[in-house]
Amino acid sequence: MKFLFESLKNDGQPHRSIEIKNLKVTVMGLGLNGGGFASALFFAKHGANVTVTDLRSREILAPTIEKLSGFDIRYVLGEHKIEDFENADLVIKNPAVDPKSPFLKAAKKIETDISIFLSLCKNPLIAVTGSKGKSTTVSAIYHVIKEVYPGAKLGGNITTSPLTFIDELKENDPVVLELSSWQLADIKDKKIFKPKVSVITNIIPDHLNRYSSMEEYVADKKIIYQNQDKDDFTLCYYDDKWGNIFASETRARSFFFSANRISGEKVGGSDIIDGAWLEENGCGFIKHNGNKEIILLDKIKLGGKHNKLNLLAAGAALYLFGIKSGLISKSLSEFTGIAHRMEFLRKINGVNFYNDTTATIPEAVIAAAESFSSPVRLISGGTDKNLDFSVFDKLKGKTENIYLLAGTATDKMIPFLNKYGILWRGPFNSLEEATEAAFKESKNGDVIIMSPGCTSFGMFKNEFDRGDKFKEIVDAIG
Repeated sequence: MKFLFESLKNDGQPHRSIEIKNLKVTVMGLGLNGGGFASALFFAKHGANVTVTDLRSREILAPTIEKLSGFDIRYVLGEHKIEDFENADLVIKNPAVDPKSPFLKAAKKIETDISIFLSLCKNPLIAVTGSKGKSTTVSAIYHVIKEVYPGAKLGGNITTSPLTFIDELKENDPVVLELSSWQLADIKDKKIFKPKVSVITNIIPDHLNRYSSMEEYVADKKIIYQNQDKDDFTLCYYDDKWGNIFASETRARSFFFSANRISGEKVGGSDIIDGAWLEENGCGFIKHNGNKEIILLDKIKLGGKHNKLNLLAAGAALYLFGIKSGLISKSLSEFTGIAHRMEFLRKINGVNFYNDTTATIPEAVIAAAESFSSPVRLISGGTDKNLDFSVFDKLKGKTENIYLLAGTATDKMIPFLNKYGILWRGPFNSLEEATEAAFKESKNGDVIIMSPGCTSFGMFKNEFDRGDKFKEIVDAIG
């Protein structure tokens, strides 16, 4: 197998192909799920000389190392060595690694699992980015599209690296990708990435511990449509200013989705009455090329208007890809959601428990609280990533109580909760203590949601570890 490294040169000559076999590859960041493991497996399977380096210990990484036990891979754990980067033909970085890392500066060539996949894959793509709602949207798209294309695949930021299925793809099998801003920024050769349909969900301040401004953060999101043209679609969220900016910039055919009926004004040269919107009865409407289609969303199994909007975006993307609206309606009504995102766990003594561990920004906590008419008790807090918690004024009257986990973000939350007169307890030093306190004070009909509003570092390995621990705690209650 060959890996296409370079884009077209100035003389118009095609990409330069390099054999993977015997290539010296350093994988920076093995991780517990996703791209590091997939990259190590992919290159080892295809004959490269692979070195894996990770700051975490062998003990912590044991589950991942065990899955690679059949391959000749060299491990450097608990530290990074500069020579592993200087001597490598290729370094595969984890998206979370800061590009300013001195180890990366020593590398000759840097790629990611996503960029490698894109350089090898010529299959039709539906790509989704945004601040929140990405995972629900891509999962709903995949749920529907696989009924028409059984060979369709789902990967990216949703913890499944596309390198895990690249060898299984057949020609014309669609691939649905969830892409974070970091993953998009790491696509150095933009010519390898051309989605048939790109979707940008809402844009909310996020990762501002890594970005110097919202404009810098949004600039990475824009990469999703940078190489699209008039044969493609860019699906934008009409209800915030960024969606209109994206529509005015893309060279693809812009299309909108909205929580409200879209007007007929002009934006970016497109008549935005062509779009998808929600009606009061819960149905979604799509108007395109003079035709009006209905996507039924009144029978979906996911709670909250934000999830209706996510499914509307998924439905619009599927429609633009060529899937019939009747099949979209039927399949979306059967979609039950995904793990860790407003995931219903169980009912105990009349109290419903939900795991929303991927709610890592304040706005996601507000959306969780607004999803229920029943009394809501939130478990929130954790590590700060330079986010603005002044938006918590929207929680007033939406919660019975908030049970805070100790952490730097929690320290920033408390003054705003006090300012807005919102009840809170804690901070608690463990998730077990917070959950027990919430359950002890709950009444029949209450809802307990673990919706942190910040990152998981400190108490947990990552957000998914946090969600899994919450599930174990709830299971142990009774």
